[in-house]
Amino acid sequence: MIAKTEVDFNGLKEIGRICAAIRDELVALTKVGITTKELDDRAKELFDEYGALSAPKETYNFPGYTCISVNEEIAHGIPGSRVIQEGDVVNIDVSASKDGYFADTGVSFVVGEGYPEKEKVCQVAKDAFYAGLEKAKPGSKKSGLGKAVHNLAKRNGMTVIKELTGHGIGRSIHEAPDHIFNYFSRWDDELLKDGMVIAFEPFISTKEESIIQSTTDDWTLLTRESIVAQYEHTVIITKDGPIITTL
Repeated sequence: MIAKTEVDFNGLKEIGRICAAIRDELVALTKVGITTKELDDRAKELFDEYGALSAPKETYNFPGYTCISVNEEIAHGIPGSRVIQEGDVVNIDVSASKDGYFADTGVSFVVGEGYPEKEKVCQVAKDAFYAGLEKAKPGSKKSGLGKAVHNLAKRNGMTVIKELTGHGIGRSIHEAPDHIFNYFSRWDDELLKDGMVIAFEPFISTKEESIIQSTTDDWTLLTRESIVAQYEHTVIITKDGPIITTL
């Protein structure tokens, strides 16, 4: 989507605030002993309170209102009976729509304290997001974001999950541009445009660069042996600087 009018900007900011509020509440509720289904049930209550619709549920009939991934699950985890444990790496991914505008946001974090390796991966994912964001300017190559992400990961002795990418968003949950890679692709010469709306989401990994599809469902993406963290916001590219709608 290219945001052009005040109505566009206000609509994108409103759903961004809603997704951020739900994300932050679920993160605060993620304690030892709670199940991912209990977290998702609270998300449903909040969607109803805000008058918003879960994007994965409404668009793809996903079996949950949010995606909650734990440890080896790195994306599209289905909320269920899994009980949160001390030291878990949890990813909360919230995407929704209201009045025809969409937002998408996610964060990985460690339950408890005293897990420096896991905490570092989560911090590098956040740092990589902001490193890429510095390249998010109208007229710049989209590939510059991925180059910044991958370079920062490598400087920290890590890498990226290459099959998981950011994407355009705005009037639907996934739209053009189809991919915002987390690494540099010489073939990706598309330019960012003023008003372009993107979901930018670095996935940082300690070892692997590829994913495994779960054999028990059609949704969950897994890793064999890596610690993986994601950090995602919805961003409007403007000539006056990027606007993060989901802070």
